[in-house]
Amino acid sequence: MTRYLILCLLLFGALVPGAAQKNLQIYYIDVEGGAATLIVTPAGESLLADSGWRREDNRDAKRIHEVAARQAGLKHLDYLLTTHYHGDHLGGLKAIAELLPVRRFLNHGERVETRSGPDADNWNAYLALAAGKRMTLKPGERIPLRGVEAQVVASHGEKIVRPINGGGSNEARCKDARLKDPDSGENGRSLGFLLSFGKFQFLDLGDLTWNKEHDLACPQNLLGAVDLYQVTHHGSDTSGAPQHVWALQPQVAIMNNGPLKGGTPAFFEVLRKSTGIEDIWQVHQALGSGKDHNSGEAMIANLTPEAECKGHWLRVTVEPGGRYTVSNGRNGFSKTYAAR
Repeated sequence: MTRYLILCLLLFGALVPGAAQKNLQIYYIDVEGGAATLIVTPAGESLLADSGWRREDNRDAKRIHEVAARQAGLKHLDYLLTTHYHGDHLGGLKAIAELLPVRRFLNHGERVETRSGPDADNWNAYLALAAGKRMTLKPGERIPLRGVEAQVVASHGEKIVRPINGGGSNEARCKDARLKDPDSGENGRSLGFLLSFGKFQFLDLGDLTWNKEHDLACPQNLLGAVDLYQVTHHGSDTSGAPQHVWALQPQVAIMNNGPLKGGTPAFFEVLRKSTGIEDIWQVHQALGSGKDHNSGEAMIANLTPEAECKGHWLRVTVEPGGRYTVSNGRNGFSKTYAAR
């Protein structure tokens, strides 16, 4: 009887779709206008993309640890990916590493800005922590995360050279494109990646700037269409090239802005004009942009100025079949979408 029961259970698990499969989780952690995106794959591996600000009270590191340990149940980070070496993306690294051991460090290469001060201090701390565990990734290479496919699409000022994910000609959108002043600093060197889990597609380009976005879209759309778009550069005007955003045709956009950083009206208008956009979620209400250029309060994790902010998170849960749900840690509101 025991052998028969075991056989039945094994057959049931093989026949029921998703019986032995797990979900992908993506957390947006509030670091007040910086960036910290935690990915936990169905195989249980973790990647933190960016680590917020360096602060005397370690606020951002504590918020990241709270989500990683309590919400995601992590005891370490398999990968810590730094899109670029500005303080709002790298500053919290040392404090995080003291709370959660980091196994591998991923980056775009060497720092290209040479000014002294906090950014230089953060860079030196990074070099010390990552020594012997650092991996520099180039466009076209894979992030070695089990359970998902994650391909680097931009790094150190370079980009992939052939369309992926169903991309192709984009000349019709590109004919009226305009460029801005070129950026040779860290923002333009951002490491960006496209993550795929079955039908679901997620894009994070760090703070990649306008002209670099344009190069990913014109004359060819190199990235195809995505379901979830992490709004580039916190929704700042130095990013958000319309031809790029409209080529992506995101279904859902999540803006990791701060109360007074990013979330600009111009970026909101570009998103709202994108074909197929259903919702824009925000880590923060953009306090300087007015009601018409913010989402409804149900889809905003934090509504207050920074001094009063509790640091609520947004979470995306992706099922193996392609359904995904965005949830607001502040109010429990959630909405489910079907990956296209």
